Amino acid sequence: MKLLKESYKYFALPFILFYFSITALSQELNCTVTVNSGKVRTTDRSVFDDMENSFEQFLNQQKWTTEVFKPHERINCNINIVIEEMPSIGQFLASVQIQSARPVFNSNYESTLFNFADRDWQFDYVESQPLNFSDNNFNTNLTSLLAYYAYVIIGFDYDSFSEMGGTPYFQKALNVVNNAQQSNRAGWKSLESNRNRYWLLENITNRRMDVIRKGYYTYHRLALDTFKDNPDEARRKLIPLLREILRLSKQNPGAILIITFLDAKANELINIYSDGDIQVRREAYNILSEINPARRDQYAQIIK
Repeated sequence: MKLLKESYKYFALPFILFYFSITALSQELNCTVTVNSGKVRTTDRSVFDDMENSFEQFLNQQKWTTEVFKPHERINCNINIVIEEMPSIGQFLASVQIQSARPVFNSNYESTLFNFADRDWQFDYVESQPLNFSDNNFNTNLTSLLAYYAYVIIGFDYDSFSEMGGTPYFQKALNVVNNAQQSNRAGWKSLESNRNRYWLLENITNRRMDVIRKGYYTYHRLALDTFKDNPDEARRKLIPLLREILRLSKQNPGAILIITFLDAKANELINIYSDGDIQVRREAYNILSEINPARRDQYAQIIK
């Protein structure tokens, strides 16, 4: 697995001899797409099945990086699309939940890396429509949406294995945002909402938010990946990160990257700190409750 990606990617195999067989398995994503069309009244529902298959193929068969991923290294992710409206044939408005996870070393557990709700999907699609994407140009809003989240998912995955390792992929996602400005579709611009695709990438690429970006490495590589061998030490390693996130949240109230981090990690943090030294658990509870008062009752499980 990419647990030691910084070392493994330089490991020399007899690559040339097996080039064609390896590249056939080299795609980065293992994404499941679900389309829920229950709100749409139509007699022809085959387009929604076609949509699922087409979107999955686009995400899973496209080459998003220059690295070779083995089948077990592919990033598990889910995109759940709820079609809210179909204003006309081939036009769709949807709300979407995007999630990705990465395995924890020496366990059969997967940790949620990214959990984001996007309620501003507007796209056109007809059955068997080819999905074309270019990093340099805007093709369609649909392929821009899918490519954007492909790069964000990969970026967070790389951040969890090496500090700020996802930067090249977040830059690619930012390029998608810039190209999509011409589309006049919702979610790509700064003035529409502070919780859209624009602001997520603004936060990710804003140096003031590096605490969160670097925190993904601390959280996963230095704490979770060592948790089985020394859980108490892993819990202690996370406390300075939580303090830094609290400081950052006071300086940037409502920052979408902090919200996104906690949406992915709230339940996991409760599980992590529901055992171990009571002083460490109490400190974790106090910090998390101050960062995210709306979840105070949930976090109370830490000190029960």
